[in-house]
Amino acid sequence: MPNTVQRTIGAEELIIETGKLAMQAHGAVTVRYGETIVLATVVMSEKPRFEDMDFLPLTVDYEERLYSAGKIPGSFFRREGRPGQEATLSARLTDRSIRPLFPKGLFNDVQVTLTVLSADQENPPEILAMVGTSAALSISQIPFDGPIGASRLAYKDGQYIINPTYQEIADSQLNLIVASTSEAIMMVEAGSDEVSEEIILEGIRRAHEANLATIDLISELSAQVGKTKLDPPVISDIADALNKEINDVLNGRLVALLEENADKATREAGEDRLKDEVKEKLAEQYTSSQISDGFKNILKYEARRRILDRGVRLDGRKPDEIRQISCEAGVLPRTHGSGLFQRGLTQVLSTVTLGSMSMKQTLDTVGPEGTKRFMHHYNFPSFSTGEARRVSSPGRREIGHGALAERAILPMLPNEDDFPYAIRIVSEVLSSNGSTSMASVCGSTLALLDAGIPIKKPVAGIAMGLVTEEGGKYAVLSDIQGVEDFLGDMDFKVAGTADGVNALQMDIKLKGLDSNILKEALEQARVGRLHILDKMNQAISQPREQMSPYAPKMVRFKIAVDKIGAMIGPGGRVIRGIIEETGTSIDVQDDGTVTIGGIDAAMMEQARSKVDALTRELAVGDIFTGKFTRITNFGAFVELVPGREGLVRSGDFGAMDSEEVKVGNEITVVIQEIDAQGRLNLSRRALFSEEGPEPVLPQGDSRPSFGRGGGRPGGGFGGRGGGGGGGRPGGPDRRFSGGGR
Repeated sequence: MPNTVQRTIGAEELIIETGKLAMQAHGAVTVRYGETIVLATVVMSEKPRFEDMDFLPLTVDYEERLYSAGKIPGSFFRREGRPGQEATLSARLTDRSIRPLFPKGLFNDVQVTLTVLSADQENPPEILAMVGTSAALSISQIPFDGPIGASRLAYKDGQYIINPTYQEIADSQLNLIVASTSEAIMMVEAGSDEVSEEIILEGIRRAHEANLATIDLISELSAQVGKTKLDPPVISDIADALNKEINDVLNGRLVALLEENADKATREAGEDRLKDEVKEKLAEQYTSSQISDGFKNILKYEARRRILDRGVRLDGRKPDEIRQISCEAGVLPRTHGSGLFQRGLTQVLSTVTLGSMSMKQTLDTVGPEGTKRFMHHYNFPSFSTGEARRVSSPGRREIGHGALAERAILPMLPNEDDFPYAIRIVSEVLSSNGSTSMASVCGSTLALLDAGIPIKKPVAGIAMGLVTEEGGKYAVLSDIQGVEDFLGDMDFKVAGTADGVNALQMDIKLKGLDSNILKEALEQARVGRLHILDKMNQAISQPREQMSPYAPKMVRFKIAVDKIGAMIGPGGRVIRGIIEETGTSIDVQDDGTVTIGGIDAAMMEQARSKVDALTRELAVGDIFTGKFTRITNFGAFVELVPGREGLVRSGDFGAMDSEEVKVGNEITVVIQEIDAQGRLNLSRRALFSEEGPEPVLPQGDSRPSFGRGGGRPGGGFGGRGGGGGGGRPGGPDRRFSGGGR
């Protein structure tokens, strides 16, 4: 018999049901909001995979079934393949929220599977997946220190919206996701448009209030159907004895090593020597894994004590001090833009590539978005940490870091109407010692400026850390390095401009975070961000005046919607012919917006001239160079544009001899008459006499329109600014209709 609980949270009822689907899972629920439904299931293995397991093998799989949105996958096989970026990011949201809440020593496999069953294109499913995971774990026998609540919050014009729709998210200044227990914040993820730290803090507070209602709902369901929890694993009691013996062997040498403030390589080499010595002397009493864990615990304790008691970090910095920074723009000659950013041992090379709008990425997701024009890709090769490992496709970490930097940069890009390009940035991590995702934000900004892209403001990022102890003592760390991520309690990434925050991501290892610490971390991050921006501005502060000569140039204009078919032609024949002849790219949208791109300005103008000739309304006085298509006794037919012919009567050929009047030869003519049936009467003679028709000008223009040949008899394509010449000798010129250049 199904059990259901529900409560209004935001604009809709949040409905959680169990007992109907997936009966053999250890915990299974469906969560519904509007007409979006997610199935969440959890299972745990009976015992650890290996006897010497020393970590929790938790996996979260987020499955976007496109049938949920009434879509067929666009892949060749027409079935869902590996998760896309959005699905991967959704899985990470859940994983990061629940991982700290499993008991220490639990090494059994725990698998969470989240399946989107129905997507109403209004209410995003990610939050439902997080809530469903919490509910499924809470009613199962799996040890879990929950439940958690999760909610999304949008901010627009001073108003906060709980669990907004896709459209409300798109229109907002802040898109914030918060997961929390009843006591404290567990995870924060946000994208925003230069919002203040105060707005973010208030948003987190309101989201936490909404989470409390969700937690009550899950607790109500657990009280009805919850299984008895398995006892958490018993942690070995050898830790104290082992730590004492390790300290006896070290005899203060580890503390002395940390006091040297040595560089990363020297310090790690010293740590390895000490650890090998400890293993050799204690090998008979303990396993290698136990000794390694004990050594790590002592290293962690000594480093944290050094920070908390003396305010000195492993590399000698103060808690709010930032490593040495160097910036360089334009380091690669053939890319469209490049930037090299280095902070301490962390070094990232970012490159920008521009393309036509046809290069936008097509998305196979359950959401309403079908494409995106800006992509940021993050690569983390093994040599960046001095390791040797197999090269593989990007993992969840790489996808998550790339998306975070993408979210930080996106609000500062010019809009599509002002800058009609697809933009791809690739950030290569060349050396890693912490905070590579934030270094990618900085490198991307340098590359965008070097590419001459008119971004609104530079963006920088910084990673914050935290060290705490019982009793409430803590230290917030600016610009954490790798070892501080390992030994600390928080990884809090903040990116933005000098005027506000664009993106943030917070993960913690504690069972919650106090709001006062969060406020202090945001303020310390703001100060650090301003320092980094100042260093970046010293290298390059404004977009280059000229884009790279290797970057494509774009021109955008509009044509009448009913002319799109004429431009494309049967089966795309006409537009493909223009593209092949001119070597340009041509994109046309349903509203008649045409974008032409290419490297050669002359070829772009030629393509534009062809499109203009195909799509504008023909008028008496228009001049074209066309080809003879049929020769008859009473005259010859000339194709002015594909599908549109006119007649030049036999007596109008003037001085042209019979060899020139052949099918396929070109002739320049003027439209002399358009009869009641729309037939075109053309004249060559009128181009050389004063008796021809006066050109008919479109409203708001002052010069005659030219088609192919745009001007002098026998002339080529009209150049920019009427380079094709006038209609008759001494006659006026006219720009191409259909929009500015």
